[in-house]
Amino acid sequence: MRKTLFAACAVTALTVGSFYLGAASHPAQAETRTTEETYRLLDLFGNVFERVRRDYVEDVTDQELVESAINGMLTALDPHSSYLSADNYRDMQVQTRGEFGGLGIEVTLENGFVRVVSPIDDTPAFRAGLQPGDLITHLNNESVQGLTLQEAVEQMRGKVGSEITIKVRREDAEPFDVVLTRDVIRIQSVRHQREGDVGYIRITSFNEKTYDGVKLAVEELRKEIGKDRLKGFVLDLRNNPGGLLDQAVAVSDAFLDTGEIVSTRTRHADETQRFNSRRGDLAEGLPIVVLINDGSASASEIVAGALQDHRRAIVVGTKSFGKGSVQTIVPLPGHGAMRLTTARYYTPSGRSIQAVGIEPDIAVRQLKLAEATNGDMSRSEASLRNALRNGNAPAEDAAPKAAPEPAPGATEGKDETAPAGPGDASGPATVEDYQLARALDILRGVALYRERVAAN
Repeated sequence: MRKTLFAACAVTALTVGSFYLGAASHPAQAETRTTEETYRLLDLFGNVFERVRRDYVEDVTDQELVESAINGMLTALDPHSSYLSADNYRDMQVQTRGEFGGLGIEVTLENGFVRVVSPIDDTPAFRAGLQPGDLITHLNNESVQGLTLQEAVEQMRGKVGSEITIKVRREDAEPFDVVLTRDVIRIQSVRHQREGDVGYIRITSFNEKTYDGVKLAVEELRKEIGKDRLKGFVLDLRNNPGGLLDQAVAVSDAFLDTGEIVSTRTRHADETQRFNSRRGDLAEGLPIVVLINDGSASASEIVAGALQDHRRAIVVGTKSFGKGSVQTIVPLPGHGAMRLTTARYYTPSGRSIQAVGIEPDIAVRQLKLAEATNGDMSRSEASLRNALRNGNAPAEDAAPKAAPEPAPGATEGKDETAPAGPGDASGPATVEDYQLARALDILRGVALYRERVAAN
Protein backbone atom coordinates (compact mmCIF):
# COMPACT_ATOMS: atom_id res chain seq x y z
CA MET A 1 0.00 0.00 0.00
CA ARG A 2 2.84 2.36 0.83
CA LYS A 3 4.45 1.84 -2.57
CA THR A 4 1.23 2.76 -4.31
CA LEU A 5 0.84 5.89 -2.20
CA PHE A 6 4.45 6.94 -2.75
CA ALA A 7 4.21 6.47 -6.50
CA ALA A 8 1.06 8.57 -6.72
CA CYS A 9 2.60 11.34 -4.64
CA ALA A 10 5.72 11.30 -6.75
CA VAL A 11 3.79 11.84 -9.96
CA THR A 12 1.80 14.69 -8.45
CA ALA A 13 4.83 16.46 -7.03
CA LEU A 14 6.73 16.05 -10.29
CA THR A 15 3.90 17.63 -12.26
CA VAL A 16 3.76 20.61 -9.93
CA GLY A 17 7.52 21.01 -9.88
CA SER A 18 7.80 20.84 -13.65
CA PHE A 19 5.08 23.49 -13.98
CA TYR A 20 7.02 25.99 -11.92
CA LEU A 21 10.40 25.16 -13.38
CA GLY A 22 9.30 25.03 -17.01
CA ALA A 23 11.18 28.23 -17.86
CA ALA A 24 14.54 26.91 -16.59
CA SER A 25 17.46 27.09 -18.99
CA HIS A 26 18.10 23.34 -18.62
CA PRO A 27 14.69 21.63 -18.31
CA ALA A 28 16.19 18.13 -18.08
CA GLN A 29 18.39 19.13 -15.15
CA ALA A 30 15.50 20.89 -13.44
CA GLU A 31 13.31 17.80 -13.82
CA THR A 32 16.07 15.59 -12.42
CA ARG A 33 16.52 17.87 -9.40
CA THR A 34 12.75 17.92 -8.84
CA THR A 35 12.51 14.13 -9.02
CA GLU A 36 15.39 13.69 -6.59
CA GLU A 37 13.82 16.17 -4.13
CA THR A 38 10.47 14.42 -4.42
CA TYR A 39 11.90 11.02 -3.53
CA ARG A 40 13.97 12.52 -0.70
CA LEU A 41 10.78 13.96 0.83
CA LEU A 42 8.88 10.71 0.31
CA ASP A 43 11.72 8.88 2.02
CA LEU A 44 11.29 11.27 4.96
CA PHE A 45 7.59 10.45 5.09
CA GLY A 46 8.36 6.72 4.99
CA ASN A 47 10.81 7.02 7.88
CA VAL A 48 8.29 8.90 10.02
CA PHE A 49 5.55 6.42 9.09
CA GLU A 50 7.66 3.42 10.13
CA ARG A 51 8.79 5.06 13.38
CA VAL A 52 5.24 5.92 14.41
CA ARG A 53 3.82 2.45 13.64
CA ARG A 54 6.71 0.83 15.54
CA ASP A 55 7.16 3.08 18.59
CA TYR A 56 3.95 5.02 19.20
CA VAL A 57 2.59 4.44 22.70
CA GLU A 58 -0.59 2.80 21.36
CA ASP A 59 -1.21 0.47 18.46
CA VAL A 60 -2.22 2.37 15.31
CA THR A 61 -3.27 0.76 12.04
CA ASP A 62 -1.63 1.58 8.72
CA GLN A 63 -4.98 2.81 7.42
CA GLU A 64 -5.37 5.27 10.30
CA LEU A 65 -1.88 6.65 9.74
CA VAL A 66 -2.21 7.00 5.98
CA GLU A 67 -5.70 8.55 6.11
CA SER A 68 -4.53 10.99 8.79
CA ALA A 69 -1.53 11.93 6.66
CA ILE A 70 -3.73 12.51 3.62
CA ASN A 71 -6.21 14.56 5.61
CA GLY A 72 -3.42 16.63 7.13
CA MET A 73 -2.02 17.36 3.68
CA LEU A 74 -5.41 18.49 2.38
CA THR A 75 -6.62 20.48 5.39
CA ALA A 76 -3.34 22.41 5.46
CA LEU A 77 -4.16 23.81 2.00
CA ASP A 78 -7.35 25.73 2.81
CA PRO A 79 -10.42 25.45 5.07
CA HIS A 80 -12.48 23.51 2.52
CA SER A 81 -10.15 20.74 1.27
CA SER A 82 -10.31 17.48 3.23
CA TYR A 83 -10.25 13.69 3.08
CA LEU A 84 -13.54 11.81 3.27
CA SER A 85 -13.49 8.27 4.60
CA ALA A 86 -15.74 5.74 2.89
CA ASP A 87 -18.47 6.36 5.49
CA ASN A 88 -18.14 10.16 5.25
CA TYR A 89 -18.28 9.97 1.46
CA ARG A 90 -21.52 7.98 1.59
CA ASP A 91 -22.96 10.48 4.08
CA MET A 92 -22.06 13.37 1.79
CA GLN A 93 -23.77 11.70 -1.17
CA VAL A 94 -26.90 11.19 0.91
CA GLN A 95 -26.79 14.80 2.14
CA THR A 96 -26.73 16.28 -1.36
CA ARG A 97 -29.86 14.24 -2.11
CA GLY A 98 -31.62 16.18 0.65
CA GLU A 99 -31.82 13.64 3.50
CA PHE A 100 -29.25 12.61 6.10
CA GLY A 101 -28.82 11.83 9.78
CA GLY A 102 -27.46 14.26 12.37
CA LEU A 103 -28.14 17.54 14.18
CA GLY A 104 -28.90 19.77 11.18
CA ILE A 105 -26.05 22.21 11.47
CA GLU A 106 -23.51 23.58 8.97
CA VAL A 107 -20.12 24.09 10.63
CA THR A 108 -16.54 25.05 9.93
CA LEU A 109 -13.33 24.91 11.98
CA GLU A 110 -11.95 28.18 13.31
CA ASN A 111 -9.00 28.59 15.70
CA GLY A 112 -9.41 25.05 16.97
CA PHE A 113 -13.13 25.38 17.70
CA VAL A 114 -16.21 24.43 15.67
CA ARG A 115 -17.94 27.54 14.34
CA VAL A 116 -21.62 27.40 13.40
CA VAL A 117 -22.13 28.72 9.87
CA SER A 118 -25.86 28.11 9.89
CA PRO A 119 -28.46 25.85 11.51
CA ILE A 120 -30.80 24.22 9.02
CA ASP A 121 -34.47 25.08 9.36
CA ASP A 122 -36.66 22.70 11.42
CA THR A 123 -33.80 20.53 12.70
CA PRO A 124 -32.65 19.76 16.27
CA ALA A 125 -29.99 22.49 16.08
CA PHE A 126 -32.49 25.06 14.77
CA ARG A 127 -35.14 24.21 17.37
CA ALA A 128 -32.55 24.40 20.17
CA GLY A 129 -31.80 28.00 19.20
CA LEU A 130 -28.25 27.64 17.87
CA GLN A 131 -27.24 30.72 15.91
CA PRO A 132 -24.78 31.53 13.11
CA GLY A 133 -21.46 32.48 14.67
CA ASP A 134 -21.83 30.31 17.78
CA LEU A 135 -18.64 28.50 18.84
CA ILE A 136 -18.93 24.86 19.89
CA THR A 137 -16.11 24.20 22.36
CA HIS A 138 -17.02 20.81 23.85
CA LEU A 139 -18.87 17.68 22.73
CA ASN A 140 -20.11 15.52 25.62
CA ASN A 141 -17.74 17.41 27.95
CA GLU A 142 -14.73 16.66 25.74
CA SER A 143 -12.90 19.62 24.17
CA VAL A 144 -13.02 19.84 20.38
CA GLN A 145 -9.54 21.35 20.27
CA GLY A 146 -7.15 19.02 18.52
CA LEU A 147 -9.93 17.47 16.42
CA THR A 148 -10.16 17.91 12.67
CA LEU A 149 -13.44 19.23 11.32
CA GLN A 150 -14.29 15.76 10.02
CA GLU A 151 -13.63 14.18 13.42
CA ALA A 152 -15.85 16.74 15.14
CA VAL A 153 -18.63 16.16 12.61
CA GLU A 154 -18.39 12.39 13.12
CA GLN A 155 -18.84 12.85 16.87
CA MET A 156 -21.93 14.97 16.32
CA ARG A 157 -23.43 12.25 14.17
CA GLY A 158 -24.86 9.11 15.70
CA LYS A 159 -27.87 6.89 16.15
CA VAL A 160 -31.20 8.62 15.60
CA GLY A 161 -32.77 9.31 19.00
CA SER A 162 -29.49 9.44 20.89
CA GLU A 163 -28.47 12.58 22.77
CA ILE A 164 -25.36 14.73 22.66
CA THR A 165 -24.42 17.65 24.93
CA ILE A 166 -22.57 20.52 23.31
CA LYS A 167 -21.04 23.52 25.05
CA VAL A 168 -21.63 26.79 23.21
CA ARG A 169 -19.82 30.10 23.50
CA ARG A 170 -21.80 33.05 22.11
CA GLU A 171 -20.18 36.47 21.87
CA ASP A 172 -19.67 37.90 25.38
CA ALA A 173 -22.15 35.60 27.14
CA GLU A 174 -21.13 32.86 29.56
CA PRO A 175 -20.65 29.44 27.88
CA PHE A 176 -23.75 27.23 28.17
CA ASP A 177 -24.68 23.62 27.49
CA VAL A 178 -27.27 22.50 24.95
CA VAL A 179 -28.62 18.95 24.86
CA LEU A 180 -29.60 17.85 21.36
CA THR A 181 -31.35 14.68 20.24
CA ARG A 182 -30.08 13.35 16.93
CA ASP A 183 -32.71 12.99 14.24
CA VAL A 184 -33.11 12.13 10.58
CA ILE A 185 -32.59 15.43 8.78
CA ARG A 186 -34.90 15.84 5.83
CA ILE A 187 -34.13 19.10 4.13
CA GLN A 188 -36.99 20.88 2.45
CA SER A 189 -34.64 23.20 0.65
CA VAL A 190 -37.36 25.54 -0.67
CA ARG A 191 -40.32 27.02 1.16
CA HIS A 192 -42.73 29.69 0.13
CA GLN A 193 -45.59 31.76 1.45
CA ARG A 194 -47.70 34.70 0.49
CA GLU A 195 -46.83 38.14 1.86
CA GLY A 196 -49.87 40.09 0.68
CA ASP A 197 -49.29 40.80 -3.00
CA VAL A 198 -45.66 39.56 -2.88
CA GLY A 199 -44.35 36.00 -3.18
CA TYR A 200 -41.81 35.02 -0.51
CA ILE A 201 -39.43 32.15 -1.40
CA ARG A 202 -36.85 30.89 1.09
CA ILE A 203 -34.00 28.63 -0.04
CA THR A 204 -32.26 26.94 2.90
CA SER A 205 -29.64 25.02 0.88
CA PHE A 206 -28.81 23.94 -2.65
CA ASN A 207 -29.37 20.22 -3.07
CA GLU A 208 -30.62 18.13 -5.97
CA LYS A 209 -34.22 19.24 -5.39
CA THR A 210 -33.71 23.01 -5.13
CA TYR A 211 -34.49 24.17 -8.67
CA ASP A 212 -37.64 22.03 -8.83
CA GLY A 213 -38.71 23.53 -5.49
CA VAL A 214 -38.20 27.09 -6.74
CA LYS A 215 -40.15 26.41 -9.93
CA LEU A 216 -43.03 24.89 -7.96
CA ALA A 217 -43.01 27.80 -5.48
CA VAL A 218 -43.30 30.40 -8.27
CA GLU A 219 -46.17 28.51 -9.90
CA GLU A 220 -48.12 28.09 -6.66
CA LEU A 221 -47.61 31.70 -5.54
CA ARG A 222 -48.79 32.98 -8.93
CA LYS A 223 -51.97 30.91 -8.57
CA GLU A 224 -52.54 31.87 -4.92
CA ILE A 225 -51.98 35.62 -5.29
CA GLY A 226 -53.25 35.95 -8.81
CA LYS A 227 -51.20 36.81 -11.86
CA ASP A 228 -52.64 40.32 -12.11
CA ARG A 229 -52.09 41.14 -8.40
CA LEU A 230 -48.62 39.64 -7.96
CA LYS A 231 -46.05 42.45 -7.51
CA GLY A 232 -42.87 40.35 -7.46
CA PHE A 233 -40.77 37.95 -5.40
CA VAL A 234 -38.48 38.09 -2.38
CA LEU A 235 -35.79 35.40 -2.63
CA ASP A 236 -34.45 34.76 0.88
CA LEU A 237 -30.90 33.32 0.90
CA ARG A 238 -30.00 34.33 4.45
CA ASN A 239 -28.02 31.72 6.40
CA ASN A 240 -27.95 29.48 3.33
CA PRO A 241 -24.51 27.80 3.45
CA GLY A 242 -24.53 26.73 -0.21
CA GLY A 243 -24.45 23.34 -1.87
CA LEU A 244 -24.36 22.12 -5.45
CA LEU A 245 -22.94 24.38 -8.16
CA ASP A 246 -25.31 23.09 -10.86
CA GLN A 247 -28.31 23.97 -8.69
CA ALA A 248 -27.01 27.50 -8.10
CA VAL A 249 -26.65 27.87 -11.87
CA ALA A 250 -30.17 26.47 -12.44
CA VAL A 251 -31.80 28.83 -9.90
CA SER A 252 -29.96 31.84 -11.37
CA ASP A 253 -30.97 30.76 -14.87
CA ALA A 254 -34.59 30.55 -13.73
CA PHE A 255 -34.73 34.36 -13.41
CA LEU A 256 -32.36 35.39 -16.22
CA ASP A 257 -33.10 35.58 -19.92
CA THR A 258 -29.58 35.93 -21.22
CA GLY A 259 -25.94 36.39 -20.23
CA GLU A 260 -23.30 34.68 -18.13
CA ILE A 261 -24.21 33.34 -14.70
CA VAL A 262 -20.81 32.42 -13.27
CA SER A 263 -17.36 31.36 -14.42
CA THR A 264 -14.89 29.07 -12.69
CA ARG A 265 -11.15 29.52 -13.15
CA THR A 266 -8.46 27.03 -12.19
CA ARG A 267 -4.70 27.61 -12.05
CA HIS A 268 -4.63 26.85 -15.78
CA ALA A 269 -6.11 29.59 -17.95
CA ASP A 270 -7.32 27.17 -20.64
CA GLU A 271 -9.57 25.35 -18.16
CA THR A 272 -11.91 28.29 -17.51
CA GLN A 273 -15.58 27.26 -17.57
CA ARG A 274 -18.46 29.63 -18.21
CA PHE A 275 -22.09 28.94 -17.38
CA ASN A 276 -24.64 30.92 -19.39
CA SER A 277 -28.36 31.43 -18.97
CA ARG A 278 -31.01 30.30 -21.42
CA ARG A 279 -34.14 32.12 -22.47
CA GLY A 280 -37.05 32.02 -20.07
CA ASP A 281 -37.75 33.87 -16.82
CA LEU A 282 -39.97 32.13 -14.25
CA ALA A 283 -40.87 35.52 -12.75
CA GLU A 284 -41.83 36.88 -16.20
CA GLY A 285 -39.94 40.12 -15.57
CA LEU A 286 -41.51 40.95 -12.19
CA PRO A 287 -39.22 42.69 -9.67
CA ILE A 288 -37.05 40.51 -7.41
CA VAL A 289 -35.37 41.34 -4.11
CA VAL A 290 -32.68 38.96 -2.81
CA LEU A 291 -32.02 38.84 0.94
CA ILE A 292 -28.49 37.91 2.12
CA ASN A 293 -26.42 38.05 5.30
CA ASP A 294 -23.08 36.80 6.58
CA GLY A 295 -24.45 33.26 6.68
CA SER A 296 -25.07 33.30 2.91
CA ALA A 297 -22.18 31.41 1.33
CA SER A 298 -20.97 29.66 -1.81
CA ALA A 299 -23.95 28.74 -4.02
CA SER A 300 -26.02 31.49 -2.39
CA GLU A 301 -23.40 34.03 -3.43
CA ILE A 302 -23.40 32.73 -7.00
CA VAL A 303 -27.15 33.41 -7.26
CA ALA A 304 -26.98 36.80 -5.53
CA GLY A 305 -23.95 37.87 -7.59
CA ALA A 306 -25.47 36.82 -10.92
CA LEU A 307 -28.81 38.55 -10.32
CA GLN A 308 -27.04 41.64 -8.98
CA ASP A 309 -24.57 41.96 -11.87
CA HIS A 310 -27.36 41.62 -14.45
CA ARG A 311 -29.45 44.16 -12.49
CA ARG A 312 -32.20 41.58 -12.39
CA ALA A 313 -32.62 41.88 -8.61
CA ILE A 314 -31.97 44.30 -5.78
CA VAL A 315 -29.77 42.68 -3.13
CA VAL A 316 -30.74 43.66 0.41
CA GLY A 317 -29.27 42.76 3.82
CA THR A 318 -25.67 42.53 4.98
CA LYS A 319 -22.44 41.41 3.30
CA SER A 320 -22.29 37.71 2.50
CA PHE A 321 -19.76 35.18 3.82
CA GLY A 322 -17.30 35.33 0.91
CA LYS A 323 -16.69 31.69 -0.04
CA GLY A 324 -15.70 32.04 -3.67
CA SER A 325 -14.00 28.69 -4.22
CA VAL A 326 -15.10 25.48 -5.93
CA GLN A 327 -14.49 22.05 -4.42
CA THR A 328 -14.23 18.94 -6.58
CA ILE A 329 -15.05 15.57 -5.03
CA VAL A 330 -12.51 13.01 -6.30
CA PRO A 331 -13.49 9.38 -5.50
CA LEU A 332 -10.60 7.18 -4.35
CA PRO A 333 -11.47 3.62 -5.48
CA GLY A 334 -11.52 1.18 -2.59
CA HIS A 335 -11.46 4.00 -0.02
CA GLY A 336 -13.39 7.24 0.28
CA ALA A 337 -12.85 10.48 -1.59
CA MET A 338 -11.01 13.75 -1.32
CA ARG A 339 -12.60 17.15 -1.40
CA LEU A 340 -10.13 19.41 -3.21
CA THR A 341 -10.39 23.12 -3.93
CA THR A 342 -9.80 23.30 -7.68
CA ALA A 343 -11.06 26.71 -8.78
CA ARG A 344 -12.35 30.13 -7.83
CA TYR A 345 -15.64 31.34 -9.19
CA TYR A 346 -16.33 34.79 -10.60
CA THR A 347 -19.56 36.71 -11.03
CA PRO A 348 -20.65 37.83 -14.54
CA SER A 349 -18.80 41.15 -14.18
CA GLY A 350 -15.56 39.24 -13.50
CA ARG A 351 -15.29 39.89 -9.76
CA SER A 352 -14.08 37.25 -7.33
CA ILE A 353 -15.90 37.37 -4.03
CA GLN A 354 -13.42 35.02 -2.30
CA ALA A 355 -12.83 36.35 1.23
CA VAL A 356 -14.67 39.57 0.23
CA GLY A 357 -18.33 38.61 -0.19
CA ILE A 358 -21.28 40.16 -1.98
CA GLU A 359 -22.05 43.73 -0.91
CA PRO A 360 -25.82 44.40 -0.80
CA ASP A 361 -27.23 47.17 -2.94
CA ILE A 362 -29.10 48.38 0.13
CA ALA A 363 -27.59 47.52 3.50
CA VAL A 364 -30.16 46.60 6.14
CA ARG A 365 -28.88 45.18 9.38
CA GLN A 366 -30.88 42.89 11.64
CA LEU A 367 -29.82 43.30 15.26
CA LYS A 368 -31.10 43.88 18.72
CA LEU A 369 -30.62 47.12 20.60
CA ALA A 370 -28.39 45.38 23.14
CA GLU A 371 -26.01 44.42 20.35
CA ALA A 372 -25.61 47.90 18.94
CA THR A 373 -22.73 48.81 21.25
CA ASN A 374 -20.86 45.50 20.92
CA GLY A 375 -17.81 45.00 18.72
CA ASP A 376 -18.05 43.64 15.21
CA MET A 377 -18.94 39.94 15.61
CA SER A 378 -19.53 39.23 11.93
CA ARG A 379 -17.84 36.20 10.43
CA SER A 380 -16.59 35.59 6.93
CA GLU A 381 -14.44 33.38 4.75
CA ALA A 382 -11.53 35.80 5.23
CA SER A 383 -11.43 35.06 8.97
CA LEU A 384 -10.81 31.33 8.41
CA ARG A 385 -7.31 29.95 8.82
CA ASN A 386 -5.53 29.34 5.47
CA ALA A 387 -8.35 31.01 3.52
CA LEU A 388 -7.58 31.45 -0.19
CA ARG A 389 -6.76 35.00 -1.19
CA ASN A 390 -9.11 36.82 -3.51
CA GLY A 391 -8.28 36.12 -7.17
CA ASN A 392 -8.40 39.82 -8.03
CA ALA A 393 -6.29 40.91 -5.04
CA PRO A 394 -2.56 41.72 -5.27
CA ALA A 395 -0.09 39.13 -3.99
CA GLU A 396 0.66 41.03 -0.79
CA ASP A 397 -2.96 40.48 0.29
CA ALA A 398 -2.54 36.71 0.17
CA ALA A 399 -3.15 36.20 3.89
CA PRO A 400 -6.00 38.41 5.09
CA LYS A 401 -6.24 38.53 8.87
CA ALA A 402 -9.80 39.81 9.09
CA ALA A 403 -12.79 40.49 6.95
CA PRO A 404 -12.00 43.52 4.79
CA GLU A 405 -13.92 46.73 5.20
CA PRO A 406 -16.41 47.55 2.44
CA ALA A 407 -14.88 49.58 -0.35
CA PRO A 408 -16.01 53.23 -0.40
CA GLY A 409 -19.01 53.61 -2.66
CA ALA A 410 -19.48 49.84 -3.01
CA THR A 411 -22.92 49.96 -1.41
CA GLU A 412 -25.69 52.00 -2.93
CA GLY A 413 -28.40 53.47 -0.71
CA LYS A 414 -28.44 53.85 3.06
CA ASP A 415 -27.19 51.57 5.82
CA GLU A 416 -30.39 51.03 7.74
CA THR A 417 -30.37 49.68 11.29
CA ALA A 418 -33.34 48.88 13.49
CA PRO A 419 -34.07 46.68 16.49
CA ALA A 420 -35.39 43.21 15.79
CA GLY A 421 -37.89 41.38 17.92
CA PRO A 422 -37.81 37.69 18.79
CA GLY A 423 -38.06 36.70 15.14
CA ASP A 424 -35.08 34.79 13.68
CA ALA A 425 -33.66 35.79 10.30
CA SER A 426 -32.89 32.15 9.50
CA GLY A 427 -36.51 31.05 9.82
CA PRO A 428 -39.73 31.82 7.99
CA ALA A 429 -40.94 35.38 7.68
CA THR A 430 -42.33 36.96 10.85
CA VAL A 431 -43.63 40.41 11.71
CA GLU A 432 -40.42 40.98 13.70
CA ASP A 433 -38.21 40.29 10.69
CA TYR A 434 -37.06 43.83 9.93
CA GLN A 435 -34.93 42.84 6.93
CA LEU A 436 -37.87 41.12 5.27
CA ALA A 437 -40.16 44.06 6.03
CA ARG A 438 -37.73 46.41 4.32
CA ALA A 439 -37.38 44.01 1.38
CA LEU A 440 -41.14 43.98 0.91
CA ASP A 441 -41.26 47.80 1.05
CA ILE A 442 -38.48 48.07 -1.54
CA LEU A 443 -40.10 45.57 -3.88
CA ARG A 444 -43.50 47.24 -3.70
CA GLY A 445 -41.86 50.60 -4.33
CA VAL A 446 -40.13 49.28 -7.45
CA ALA A 447 -43.36 47.70 -8.67
CA LEU A 448 -45.26 50.96 -8.17
CA TYR A 449 -42.60 52.96 -10.02
CA ARG A 450 -42.69 50.52 -12.98
CA GLU A 451 -46.47 50.69 -13.12
CA ARG A 452 -46.43 54.49 -13.26
CA VAL A 453 -43.73 54.53 -15.93
CA ALA A 454 -45.74 52.04 -17.98
CA ALA A 455 -48.91 54.15 -17.56
CA ASN A 456 -47.12 57.17 -19.03
